[in-house]
Amino acid sequence: MQRMNELAFYTLAGAPDTPFDLIDEIRHGERLGIGSAFISERFNIKEAATLSGAAGAISSEIGIATAATNHNTRHPMVTAAYAMTMHKLTGGRFSLGLGRGVDKAFDAFGLSRIKTAQVEDFVGLMRRIWRGEAVLGHDGPAGKYPYLGMGPEYDEHIPMTWVAFGPNSLALGGRVFDSVVLHTFFTDETTVRCVETVKRAAEEAGRDPASVRVWSCFASIGDHLPEPLRLKKLVGRMATYLQAYGDLMVRTNDWDPKVLERFRADPFVASFKGAIDNLATTEELEHVATLIPEDWLASAATGSPEQCVAAVNHQFDLGCDGVILHGATPTQIEPIVEAYRAQRPKGKFDHLAANPAG
Repeated sequence: MQRMNELAFYTLAGAPDTPFDLIDEIRHGERLGIGSAFISERFNIKEAATLSGAAGAISSEIGIATAATNHNTRHPMVTAAYAMTMHKLTGGRFSLGLGRGVDKAFDAFGLSRIKTAQVEDFVGLMRRIWRGEAVLGHDGPAGKYPYLGMGPEYDEHIPMTWVAFGPNSLALGGRVFDSVVLHTFFTDETTVRCVETVKRAAEEAGRDPASVRVWSCFASIGDHLPEPLRLKKLVGRMATYLQAYGDLMVRTNDWDPKVLERFRADPFVASFKGAIDNLATTEELEHVATLIPEDWLASAATGSPEQCVAAVNHQFDLGCDGVILHGATPTQIEPIVEAYRAQRPKGKFDHLAANPAG
C-alpha cells in the first residue's frame, strides 16, 4: 500500500461512546495508507497517553501524534517518560504534541493558564532530558525542579508538535517545534499568513523553514455522508468553536464580530448547556445553521470526493506541508482518500517521514 505521509486523520473524532473505536480506526487508516493519526485529549475517555499506547501497539507504519496534550497536566518527568516510551514502542513514529488548552477549563480545574514562555522552557527541558542530560536546579517559566533526568544512556530526538492559533503561538512553533497544526476553518488568507509566520520564525531562529511541517486541520465532510451527520460535523463543529473561543476565531479570520454577537445572543445558543456539536439535535442544528454565514463554513472539504480532493490540494497550494482530514473516521473519509490516491502527484511527498513531525 502506498503510504501518503502528507495526509492524516484524528482518531476518535468528536465524542466517541468508547475509546475502543480507536483500534479499528488506526488499523483502517493504516490499511488506507494514511500517513498519520492525531490524538486529541479530553478529560474523560480520551486521555492521551493511554490512547497513544494503544495506537502504537496495534500499528506498524502509521505516524502517531498527540494534538494536543498540555504540559501543565503532568509532571515533566512523567511527560518525558511517556514520550520516550512511545518513541521506543513505535520505532520513532511518535510525536509529542502540545497545545495551550482552554483557559476556562483550566480555571475550573484549578490549573494555571499556559503562557508562551512556559511552553518554550518546557520544550527545552524535554530536549535535554531525552538527550540524556541531568538537569540540575532548574528554575524557569515551566517551573522549579531540583533534578530532572532519565540517565546518560538516552540520547534521542523525539519530534514535537505544536497546535497553534494566534501569532505568538505560531512564531513559537517555528522557533522550537518540529511541526505546527493550524486550526480548523481558517480562511485562505489566514492559512497563508499562518504558514508564513511559522516559516519566518523558523528562519529567524536559524532553522531550515522546510524542516518545520505545517499541517492544515481541514474539516472533511463529503456528500457521501448522511445530511444529519454533515450538519453535525460542519455547522455543529463551527458552533462549538464559536462557543469556546469565538472572539479568537473572528479576530484571526477577520470576520464580522457583529455576526458573533448575534450568534451568542440567539436564545437557543445563549441557553444551551454543553457543546453544540455533541448534544444538539438535527432540528436544533438546522436552526444554528441560520446563524452562521456560509463563507465562515467554506474552508472545508465538501461535495463529491473529487471536489473534496480539489479542496485538499488547495491547502497544499496555500503552503501547507500536510492536511489532516479532520472530524471524520477513516471509514467516513475513505472515498476522499481513494480519490486523492488516484491523482496523487508521483514523488512530490516522498521526502516526508511517517512521523508527522519528522
